[in-house]
Amino acid sequence: MVDFSIDPAFQAKLDWMKDFVREKVYPLEYLYDYDKDAPYDIQNKPLRKLIRRLQRDVQEQGMWAAHLPSHLGGQGFGAVKLTYINEQFGTSAFGPVIFGCQGPDSGNSEILAMFGTDEQKERYLKPLLANDIFSCYAMTEPQGGSDPTNLRTTAVRDGDDWVINGDKWFASSANHAAFIIVMAVTNPDEAPHNRASMFIVPTDTPGFEIVRAIGLFSDEYRSGGHPWIRFTNVRVSDRQRLGPVGQGFKVAQSRLGGGRLHHAQRTIGRVKQMIDMMAERALSRESYGEVIANRQAVQMDIANSYIEYQQFRLLVLYTAWMFDARQEHGREGRKMISAVKAAMSKIAQDVTLRALHLHGSIGLSNEMQFSRHLAIALHEGVADGVTELHLASVAKQLLRDYRRAEGDFPSDVLFRRKAWAAKQIQPLLEECGVTLAEGRADPEWNPPREGRGET
Repeated sequence: MVDFSIDPAFQAKLDWMKDFVREKVYPLEYLYDYDKDAPYDIQNKPLRKLIRRLQRDVQEQGMWAAHLPSHLGGQGFGAVKLTYINEQFGTSAFGPVIFGCQGPDSGNSEILAMFGTDEQKERYLKPLLANDIFSCYAMTEPQGGSDPTNLRTTAVRDGDDWVINGDKWFASSANHAAFIIVMAVTNPDEAPHNRASMFIVPTDTPGFEIVRAIGLFSDEYRSGGHPWIRFTNVRVSDRQRLGPVGQGFKVAQSRLGGGRLHHAQRTIGRVKQMIDMMAERALSRESYGEVIANRQAVQMDIANSYIEYQQFRLLVLYTAWMFDARQEHGREGRKMISAVKAAMSKIAQDVTLRALHLHGSIGLSNEMQFSRHLAIALHEGVADGVTELHLASVAKQLLRDYRRAEGDFPSDVLFRRKAWAAKQIQPLLEECGVTLAEGRADPEWNPPREGRGET
C-alpha cells in the first residue's frame, strides 16, 4: 500500500525544522558569500564555529545525516520521510551542510559505506560523516557530456599502484575536498560498462591540480565551486581502489539514483519558495490602479505553478515510496527516477522564470537572487544526465510493455473495435435474451478486409 502519511512525532520534527531553517539558517545566506563556497570552507574558522553550533542543534533534535542508516550515525529515515525533510531546507545553500547531508559527500558516504574496506572507512568515511572534512566526486569530463562510457581519464596498473592521468570537469567541491572519488578507465578493451574503476585520491597527492575555478554563470568569472581538475601521473596504492576492478559503473549507480532523488526533494522546496515569492509580489505590486493579483494572466501563472508543484511533489513522494519498498534498482524504479529527473528540470525552470518575470525590473536586478535561482534551475536539466537522456530512458522503459499493432491500422480503429465488441458481448446478449438490434446497437457487421495494397 502506498502511504505518504506523517505521524505526529515526525510532524513535530518537521515543524521544528521549518522554524529553525527560517530563523537560524537563512540569515547565513545573506551574510556569507556562497559563490565562494562558504559552507564548505574549512579555513574560515569563525564561520565554521557558527556552522558547528547549528549542527549541534540538528544533532540534538535527531535530524543529523537523515539519509544514512543508524549504524552510520543517521536516523534510518526512509526516502518518503527524507522527502519531507529535504523540502524544508531545499531553498537553503547552507541547509544541507548544517543537516549533514550535503552533496557530493552524501553520495560518497554511501559508496564508502557499501564498497569501502575497513581501512577506507576509518580513514575517509569516519571524518566525512563527522563533517570534519569534505570530499569530491569526479566522473564528468570536458568531452564526455552525458555519456559516462566516453571516459578518457585512465588508471594504469603499475605493480601495487595505479597511475592516473586525465582531466575532470565540474568536480564540485574539489577546491575544498580532502579526497576525491574518481572514475577512470582501467579495462579499455572491455564492454563500455566494464571499462572503468573507482579510486580514492587524496587531494595532496603529487600530480593532482586544480586547473581552473569554474562556477555557474551567475558566479564571478574564474570563481565558483565546480573546478576543472587534472591528474598527471597521480600514483595511488591499490588499497585506494573502491570496489572491484572494472565495476566502477556499478559503484556509481549505487549513488546516482539516490542523488537524483535528493535533488528532486530539494527542488520541491525551491519551487514552493518561488510560488511564495510570486504570491507576495502579486499582492504587493499595483498596476493601473489595482494589485496585479487581480490580473487574469498573473492568476494563471500562480495557479499553474501551484498545480505543477503539487503534481511534482506527488511524483517525488511516489518514487521515494518505491525506494522504501526497495524497488529503485528494478526497471520500474529506474523509469521513475528518470521521470523525476526530467520533471524536476522542467518545473524548476518554468516556475523560476514565471517568478522572475512577475517581479519585473527588480527581478532582473542584482538586488535579488534570481540569477542564482535560474542558474540552479538550469543546472537541474544538465547535471546527472541531460533531460533529453532521461526522457528517452522513460520512453524506452514504457515501450517495453507494449507491442506493435497487427496489420496496417491501429488497434482502436472503429471497424476493428466494433467487430471485437460484438463478439465479446455475445455471451451476455444470449444470457439476457436480447439482440444487438433490439438495443439499437451499432455494430460493424462487415468490417473491411485489411490488405497491403497488393494488386
